Amino acid sequence: MSTSVLDKIPGAKPSGVLMADAIRVLSMEAVHRAKSGHQGMPMGMADVATVLWTKFLKYDPSRPDWADRDRFVLSAGHGSMLIYSLLHLTGYKSVSMEDIKNFRQWGSTTAGHPEYGHTAGVECTTGPLGQGLATAVGMAMAERHLNARFGDDLVNHKTWVIAGDGCLMEGVSHEAISLAGRLKLNNLIVLFDDNNVTIDGYATVAETGDQLARFKAAGWAVKAVDGHDHKKIAAAMRWALERKKPVMIACKTAVSRRAGDKEGDKHGHGYNLMDDEIAAARHHMDWLHEPFTLPDNVKKAWLSAGRKGTKVRKDWEAKAKANPKFTELTAAMSGELPADAFKALDAHIADAIATQPADATRSCSGKALAALTPTLESMIGGSADLTGSVNTLVKGMTAFDIDNYAGRYVHYGVREFGMAAAMNGMALHGGVLPYAGTFFVFSDYCRPAIRLGALMGAKVVHVMTHDSIGVGEDGPTHQPVEHLASYRSMPGLHVFRPADMVEAAECWKAAIAAKGPSMLVLSRQKVPAVRNSAGDLSAKGAYELSAASAEAKVTIFSSGTEVSIAIAAQKQLEADGIPTRVVSTPSWDLFEAQPDAYKASVIGTAPVRVAVEAAAKFGWERFIGENGVFVGMSSFGASAPADRLYKEFGITAEAVVAKAKAAL
Repeated sequence: MSTSVLDKIPGAKPSGVLMADAIRVLSMEAVHRAKSGHQGMPMGMADVATVLWTKFLKYDPSRPDWADRDRFVLSAGHGSMLIYSLLHLTGYKSVSMEDIKNFRQWGSTTAGHPEYGHTAGVECTTGPLGQGLATAVGMAMAERHLNARFGDDLVNHKTWVIAGDGCLMEGVSHEAISLAGRLKLNNLIVLFDDNNVTIDGYATVAETGDQLARFKAAGWAVKAVDGHDHKKIAAAMRWALERKKPVMIACKTAVSRRAGDKEGDKHGHGYNLMDDEIAAARHHMDWLHEPFTLPDNVKKAWLSAGRKGTKVRKDWEAKAKANPKFTELTAAMSGELPADAFKALDAHIADAIATQPADATRSCSGKALAALTPTLESMIGGSADLTGSVNTLVKGMTAFDIDNYAGRYVHYGVREFGMAAAMNGMALHGGVLPYAGTFFVFSDYCRPAIRLGALMGAKVVHVMTHDSIGVGEDGPTHQPVEHLASYRSMPGLHVFRPADMVEAAECWKAAIAAKGPSMLVLSRQKVPAVRNSAGDLSAKGAYELSAASAEAKVTIFSSGTEVSIAIAAQKQLEADGIPTRVVSTPSWDLFEAQPDAYKASVIGTAPVRVAVEAAAKFGWERFIGENGVFVGMSSFGASAPADRLYKEFGITAEAVVAKAKAAL
C-alpha cells in the first residue's frame, strides 16, 4: 500500500500509511540515537498497530487506569518503540518527545523493554518472549470473571496482543494458547507479526511449524491477512470481534517495512540502521521533516484518534455510576480489602493457639484459606493439576469454566509456567487476587513468571508445597534443596515458610496485606504446634519463639518444619544446663524491613548461633554469621520415608545439640 497523494498536500487529512510512517520514523530515529534497540518490528507492525489504535482499541489517554479499557500487550517487547510511539502519538502524558529522544536512557519513561508501573499505558512488562502472551491470557480470564460478576454494563472489554515468531517458539506460548482455547476466551485477540525473522536470521532456520494450524488445534479461530493492507487488517479485526473463541490473526509483514533496501532483511530483528540507511528510509517514505518532528496533520490525526476514547469512557462512567454494583467494582479494582477481611482468620488463629493442633503446613494453609475466601470475594484459586495435594480448593468454590466464568477455582492443568504468568495477568488487570499452587520443586517451571511478577509488583500468592526432603519416597527429583535460597534472594518477592497452624494463618494474613507477590512454602508432612501466643508475630519476619532460662549461650534459628526440631534441641540443651533460645524466621524479607534495634534484639548476643533448615545453607549467614553452625542440606536428597531421610542427613535435634556443644 503506498502513501496517498493527499499526504503531500499540507494540512490534508493523512492516510493510514502516513500515520503508520510516523511510528516508523520515530522508531528508527529513537533507536538510531540510542545506538541500541530494535526498529525492525515497530516498522513492520506499524500498519497493524495504526488500524488497531485508530479504529478498534478502547482506551483513553487521559485516564490510563480506566477500568473498562481494552488491554494492549506488546508481547514482542523488544519492539518497545512501537508502544512508545503509540502512547506519544495518541496523547498519553507518560511519553513525551523528549522521552522518545531519550529512548533507553537513564530517567526516561522509554526503557529498553516496556515496564509496567514505569510508563502509564504499558499494561505489562515484556521482553522475555512468550510471557506477554501468557500474561494476556490471565488478563482475559480476569475480564471474563469480572464480567460474570458485575455484568456487561460495568465490564466488557478485550485484550489485544502483538506477538512475534520468537514468542510463539517459547514453550510458555503452548501452555498459554492451550489454556485460552480450553476456556474459550473470546475476549482475547492475538495479532501475530508473521515476518519470519529472528536474531539468527529467517525464523525457518529453527521453525517450520504451521502456526495457524497450531492455534486452530488449540481451539482458536484463525485468519491470515496482509499486514500492510489497512482495509484487510480492519476487516480481519471486525471478524475477530464476532468470534466465540480466542482469535489469532497472522499478519504477514516485512521487518523494517518502508526502509528501502533494508525492508525484509533477514537480519532486521536487531539491526540498527546506519546514517545513510536512515536517509534512504526517509526518502523511501517521502518523509522530509526534521528528526523527531511530526507534520501537524499527522499529529492532529493521531491525537484525534486518542481523544475518541474520552467520550466512550465518560459514557461508560455515567452509566456505571448509576449501577448498584459500581462501588463494589471500584473497591475490587483498587484492591481495597473489606473492613472484616481478617475477622474469620483471626478467630481461626485464636482457636489454633488454644487447641495446638499438629498438622502439615500445606493443610494449615488450606484451613487459613477456608477462613479467608468467603470474605475476600476477589480471591481466585487454582493449581497445576495438584488440587488435592496443595490444598488450594476451598469447600463451596466452583470451577472457573466456559459455562461458569463466575467460578473462583481455575484448573490450570500441568502448565506451571502458564499458570504463574496468567496469575500475573489477572493481578495486573485488577479486580481479582489470584493464588494457585504446585510442588515447590516445580517452582523451577514457574520461575520466569515469578521473577517478572516481582519486577512488576503483581499481587499474587504462589502456594508451594512439599517443601523439602520431607517429601520422602518421591525422591530427589521432587525434593527442593536450593529453592529457598533462590527465592529469598529475589527482589520484590515475599517468601514465607511457616512452622505450624498459627504461623501459616499469620503468613497468609501478611501475604494478603503485602504489596507485590508472595510465596508460601509449605510441608507435606505433619508437624507439631510450636506457637502458643498471639501477637501477629510472623508479620515481623522473625521473632523469639522460645526464650532461654537465663542469659543465652546458644540461639537456634529455624523456619518451617524444622522449628519443632529447634524446640526439641532447646529442651535438651536447657536440660544440660546450657541456656538456649529459639528464633522462628518465617519471612526473611519482612525481617529485613524491621527497625535495626528490633533486628538486633532478635539475633541476640549468644556466643553460639545455630541455624537448622532442611535446605541449602546459602543466606543463613544473615542470622548466624560467617562462623555460625548450620544443620541442613549440602547435597540433593534421596528416596526413603521422611523420618529416615531427616536421620540420614543429620537434621535432628540430637545433631543440633551436638554441634552447639562442639561450638561452645
